[in-house]
Amino acid sequence: MNTVLGCLGDRLARFLAREVHVHSAVPAVRPERLLATLRPGDVLLVEGNSRVSTAIKYLTQSTWSHAALYVGSAVADAGKNPEHCFVEADTVEGVRSVGISAFAGLHSRICRPVGLTAEDCQKLTAFAIARIGNRYDLRNVVDLARYLLPTPPVPLRFRRKMLAVGSGDPTRAICSTLIAQAFQSIRYPILPITAVQNEDRPDCPACVNEILSVRHHSLFAPRDFDVSPYFEVIKPTIEAGFDFHALKWGAQTAPIAGLHR
Repeated sequence: MNTVLGCLGDRLARFLAREVHVHSAVPAVRPERLLATLRPGDVLLVEGNSRVSTAIKYLTQSTWSHAALYVGSAVADAGKNPEHCFVEADTVEGVRSVGISAFAGLHSRICRPVGLTAEDCQKLTAFAIARIGNRYDLRNVVDLARYLLPTPPVPLRFRRKMLAVGSGDPTRAICSTLIAQAFQSIRYPILPITAVQNEDRPDCPACVNEILSVRHHSLFAPRDFDVSPYFEVIKPTIEAGFDFHALKWGAQTAPIAGLHR
């Protein structure tokens, strides 16, 4: 029975991983410019082009369907492929390292944690690298089948929970859960649950404390790094020294496709 489920899950995972056409009006950043901007600990969000990406973008109401952790030379330092500089979770291959070529031509965004020390960064990247080779249990076909419908009829308030619903451990099905675990291992916040508690001080009756609780890692989605108040959005074009005076404009405004005089 396990063999049959494993074969079914493998076929389903490969079907969901197949690329589909995704139209994006935003040009992709050149790989060499991305590499020049990235720092170890950065989270790279990607607008994926697979079947499962379509479902994730719908469920999370976001452009971003995939996330990878930039670890720089730490992959090579760990004795693995020296051309790889990212760690990501893939439904078919599990946790793996990849190079910048894996994201060539895809719309992306860099989200940078603020205030990490060198020691924090080393612990963060080591956590992710140590999990390379972990695989998603493809026998849990229910975890995969939920993505067969690109726009499943799920009420908005239940969509985040749907990312974590399934017959087994779903935490390797979504790339962002691996990265969430890595940041939680150094107690760095992403989108913690916040509770307000009165300080009960006579000299400051309006003073309150914010108590943070850790959100379970299986409930994180790629967009959470984008909307988190604790991550800075880094734009490679601006980081490279953008000067709008140097732009060369055409003589006429580009026509709108489909409209004729």
